[in-house]
Amino acid sequence: MIKRRAAFALLATPAVAQAQSFPARSIRLVIPFTAGGSNDIVGRILAEAMAARLGQPIVIENRGGAGGLLGNDVVAKAQPDGYTILLAGSGSFVISSLTVPRVPYDVVNGFAAIGGVGAGPNVIAVNPSVPVTNLAELRDYARAHAPITFGTPGAGTTAHALGAMIALTLDFPIDFIHYRGTAPALTDVVAGRVQMITNAAAPFLPFLSSGGLRALAIAGRQRASILPDLSTSVEQGFPEIDSATWYGLLAPAGTPQEPITRLHAAMNAALEDAGVRARMVENGVEIETSPTPGDFAKFLVTERERWGVVVRRANLRAE
Repeated sequence: MIKRRAAFALLATPAVAQAQSFPARSIRLVIPFTAGGSNDIVGRILAEAMAARLGQPIVIENRGGAGGLLGNDVVAKAQPDGYTILLAGSGSFVISSLTVPRVPYDVVNGFAAIGGVGAGPNVIAVNPSVPVTNLAELRDYARAHAPITFGTPGAGTTAHALGAMIALTLDFPIDFIHYRGTAPALTDVVAGRVQMITNAAAPFLPFLSSGGLRALAIAGRQRASILPDLSTSVEQGFPEIDSATWYGLLAPAGTPQEPITRLHAAMNAALEDAGVRARMVENGVEIETSPTPGDFAKFLVTERERWGVVVRRANLRAE
């Protein structure tokens, strides 16, 4: 049916048909993490919804490793035709490139922006044995009982950088303990072997409900839909603590404008769908689309500058 309509348009209005020629085949979406995590969930929801609007399948390719750098590299070196795109994230795309001495691609000029998807607000939480209920109390307690142990899903991740941001802002030392993923870090915090953790809200919910974790704040400016009663770091008087796990789409540098425009439009249309938005919110993602690909490109520059300050001040390095 799609091919017949395209052929009819070609005969009737060649200019219109040419504008609608992309995509003519399936698209590859590279997710720079293994299957099953939050990036994978977000990518699959988005791919399904975009495919329905583009009229072509979007095939997921999980390329985990090196904190996202391996998957990023695949896309950076792919043919710039719009048929290979990347699910980029705050940790896997921005922070990883700032904490690794050598990145195998051009971080600044190696990609073309498509658009932003949204962000999962990061929750700052502690084991209930830590006698604090907000950031001011954490500051006072940590200064008196330093260092605070802090579990991360790996060196150079968003959580690692946010922990450094918290330590710099509240002025207390942190002992970082790096794990191979969020799950083992969370397990040790709930068990009381580690005192503190940050992450997107969704994985924390069962433990917050059961009392295995105590949430202190949302690290940002807006409250989370799935934790509406939890105040933000800004509300608590610490606007410098601002971090969310965001997601967006990128293509290789040199991708023509037509595929970029079509992909951006399909993504924004998908994220306006009530069912898609509900699934994203259930997984802790607050939708925030980019009006244009250029807006997302500017956002990436700002994020790199902002996190660069934190990485340099804290001397963060991925292991």
